[in-house]
Amino acid sequence: MCPPRSLFVNYPMGNPFGPPNMADVQRDLLRTALQTVEQITVPGQIVDYDGEWPRDFADKVTASLLNM
Repeated sequence: MCPPRSLFVNYPMGNPFGPPNMADVQRDLLRTALQTVEQITVPGQIVDYDGEWPRDFADKVTASLLNM
């Protein structure tokens, strides 16, 4: 099933609204998501969120893969 519209957020798994205790980042993401709902006109369109995670999380991804 495809969502009617979607905002792709490239954050570590389990952190869809950003880093803990960073209300400004979380607020920006929520505002962007709501604006995206209004802007998307094509069903199934996916828009990338341009915000960046404040820290590199590649080491966490690698560590989680090693623990599988």
